[in-house]
Amino acid sequence: MKKAKLGKLLLSGTMLTSVLFGFTSASSAADPVVMSGNPIITSIFTADPSAHVWSDGRIYLYPSHDIFPSRGSDLMDKYHVYSSDNMVDWVDEGEILSADDVPWGRPEGGFMWAPDAAYKNGTYYFYFPHPSGTNWNDSWKIGVATSSQPDSGFTVQGYIPGLPGSNMIDPNVFRDDDGTYYLYAGGGGVSYGAKLGSDMMSIDGPVSQFTELQDYHEAPWVFKKDGLYYMTYADGNPGANRMRYATSANPLGPWTNRGILLDPVPGSETTHGSVVAYKGNWYLFYHTAKVSNNGTLRSTSVDRLYFNADGTIQKVVQTEDGVPAVGPRSTATEVKSYDIVNANYSEYTQKTDYAMTAGNVTFGGGATRPGSTIENLHLSGSYIQLGGINGGASGGKALLTVTYASADGGPAFKVDASGDPYGDGYYLGMANTGGWGNYTGVAKRLIDLNPGANNVVKLTGGMGGVNVSQVSISLKSSVPQTTTEYPVTGSNVTVGGGATKSSSSIENMHISGAYFEVSGVNGGTGGNAQVTVVYGSADAQSTFGMTIGGNAYSLTLPGTGGWSTYTGSVSKQVVLAAGTNNVIRFNGGAGGANVTKVIVTMNP
Repeated sequence: MKKAKLGKLLLSGTMLTSVLFGFTSASSAADPVVMSGNPIITSIFTADPSAHVWSDGRIYLYPSHDIFPSRGSDLMDKYHVYSSDNMVDWVDEGEILSADDVPWGRPEGGFMWAPDAAYKNGTYYFYFPHPSGTNWNDSWKIGVATSSQPDSGFTVQGYIPGLPGSNMIDPNVFRDDDGTYYLYAGGGGVSYGAKLGSDMMSIDGPVSQFTELQDYHEAPWVFKKDGLYYMTYADGNPGANRMRYATSANPLGPWTNRGILLDPVPGSETTHGSVVAYKGNWYLFYHTAKVSNNGTLRSTSVDRLYFNADGTIQKVVQTEDGVPAVGPRSTATEVKSYDIVNANYSEYTQKTDYAMTAGNVTFGGGATRPGSTIENLHLSGSYIQLGGINGGASGGKALLTVTYASADGGPAFKVDASGDPYGDGYYLGMANTGGWGNYTGVAKRLIDLNPGANNVVKLTGGMGGVNVSQVSISLKSSVPQTTTEYPVTGSNVTVGGGATKSSSSIENMHISGAYFEVSGVNGGTGGNAQVTVVYGSADAQSTFGMTIGGNAYSLTLPGTGGWSTYTGSVSKQVVLAAGTNNVIRFNGGAGGANVTKVIVTMNP
């Protein structure tokens, strides 16, 4: 199954939050140097970054993905691709592969560990480790997917035969100057290398084992500079891996150990990186857990890499500023870490506060509400959910604010919101306030909402203790909240053509010629508006025609699983006349849906 590319849109959400500590601004209005900031990928948690420069002049990252909330370092599920043309502005090109796409994969899924990519004769090859059996540690395969594009359209072709099933992880593919490709892989203290066949999916010749590498653990990466071959890898340093490197005159060794390239990274026992040259500079991409302080929730970072005159590598300095831009500013989806820390939310003025006793607030999974606050959110599966959240006429960015108390260090929520473009959720970190009754904590982050008043925002706990007293949602001042609901049971709603009105909904809209009309709709001063229909349907999909003042529109209504399951909500941008004499007519006859209300939101 191929994944649709999500497009290069500026996302409002990022898994970082303003309560992170330790990040400092890398530039200011007076400073012409724009820095990337670290980490560079902020929308989801990513690790094991594999970097490549392709013929279009962009640099591409192929990292693994840490599931959030954490399910450990093993049950990784999918891969996204990122690209940049200046090392500062990064675009999430979307998901290219998941465990569900691997026909020979482990039935239980997961275990989509560190990948790599290569290019040959018009085809991009994506290499990924994945076990084929429940006994995952003895059934590793190196899968291969191909595409004509570097960032989309990948289809699994199979796996490389003839490799050991044990420890066969962390594939790396290196192209030599003569066009020969080599595969490197191995974990658990065992390192392998071999020449790839011309089909890029088989081994040509023997598989070498590099026993000479000092304290090898996993994560090989091979590159070449000035005729010398370099291999970087993670060592077995107790407590936290370091990144070491070795050199050789030949791509398959023997290797000469050269020392430590990167010290242990913040918050993570693992290390895994890639080295690449881009626009005249050398870079090391690696991951840390500085954002989450959880070694199973990692984030990709980058810093400059420097060589000495004799070809040895200087130890890379891990920075918060990252690297400077190597080109003009461009489109980006990834919000820079220091922009989040120093965010100014002054434009989000249309604020709605929700007490934990509000009617649209529910909780569960072990969470309790002994009074006006919700507690026991340290329990796995605990949650707070807010329904009926208004995203305004056009949806988009909204500011989530949580007021809380905590005696734990570094608790966090996973935030799910209806408008999340990827569905991965958002990370909201919090701090210790000094006590369970000290409600001085305020955590903020941007989320994405859909248009209309039927958004759901869910806070999932299980990552440290925190008590919540209030949740607020703020929209930009340019996003109106002039919303009017028209229940279909009202006297201004009429039916015909076989449609009927029950005590709660309009029904029988599947009949040819069925319709209902909402009259007396207020168009204010006239102009653009949004019409939202709330409904339930047991059909797979139905379609309504909609007419307003001579303008015709069409609404597609996906099924909700039941005629009384009123969780469906579809919206359409329309034009209304000024005043209160607008009539909205809905025509059925193309599938059934029971409608409970129509919501009209006026644009400014």
